[in-house]
Amino acid sequence: MKENLALYRKYRPGAFDEVRGQVEVVEALKAAVAAGKVAHAYLFAGGRGTGKTTLARILADALGTSDKDLWEMDAASNRGIDEVRALRDAVSTMPFDSHYKVYIIDEAHALTRDAWGALLKTLEEPPAHVIFVLATTELDRIPETIISRCQVFNFKKPSQAERQKLALDVAKKEGAQLSPSGAELVALMGEGSFRDTLGVLQKVLTISAGKKISDEDVAKIVGAPPAQLTNQFLQALGQKNIAGALEAFHTAITGGSEPSVFILLAITRMRAILLLRFAPGMKKELQEQFSEEDMQILETLAGKEGAALNAQLLAELITALLETRRAPIPQLPLELALYRVFETKV
Repeated sequence: MKENLALYRKYRPGAFDEVRGQVEVVEALKAAVAAGKVAHAYLFAGGRGTGKTTLARILADALGTSDKDLWEMDAASNRGIDEVRALRDAVSTMPFDSHYKVYIIDEAHALTRDAWGALLKTLEEPPAHVIFVLATTELDRIPETIISRCQVFNFKKPSQAERQKLALDVAKKEGAQLSPSGAELVALMGEGSFRDTLGVLQKVLTISAGKKISDEDVAKIVGAPPAQLTNQFLQALGQKNIAGALEAFHTAITGGSEPSVFILLAITRMRAILLLRFAPGMKKELQEQFSEEDMQILETLAGKEGAALNAQLLAELITALLETRRAPIPQLPLELALYRVFETKV
């Protein structure tokens, strides 16, 4: 039953107008279908969970291709020349009950060199009734000879705001009440992917009791610190109080937060502070991401009270985040970053 499906499957777009975050790609494909000028080979490139395979299916549906004439292959599992030869032989047969047969090859970069060689001739001279859609997360591993024979579309990672809106919309459809700041946490944990964002949201909805989900519940489930600790951290840094900042950081870690998640949240708020300081016109956009209480703190820190919160500190936090995952002591990169920025205070 649909109710038992994973959220990313339950809410997978079924039409062009339902697709989020890929406006240019959608408009180009819609125009091609409307004009009857569909290419016979497409290459969709972009990060995981950005909608490549979904749009391939929507394209097939828009062309009136039935399930009998839609063929999907996961190249990560079927990467050899035998599989491609079987595909090559199958394309010569006419569609069952559609104008086009559509072949979707996911994770196309995983195909072997021999498999690419076997596929090349078909891409050069495909039958009129066949359309190929290759999807890849690693465009640099696709041979140039293949790329040159495809119409290439690059899929963008969804923005933080787009992922946050997705979390809010789906939570509402599921009968749950999620605050903007709670949705911000879910979106951050989604790491640039619609699918991962919905995976995090599903975990929150499954574990959290009741229809109204508090920010504290979301934070606990995703391993994030309470918002007040992140704010205390930034307030201490704004006062050049390294001891206070480290105390807030370690209190969060002792409470079960992941160091990388703490730093990511600090970076997100630091970015907002600098935007409020240098691009105040973006205030309305930021208000959609943060709670009213958080916005008051961020606006205060964008002024004189947060003078020490600058681009250098933000750069150090980003470096600390990148180094945390490989550090022998996960807390160490952030500690070192603060020592470097405020060494005259140590």
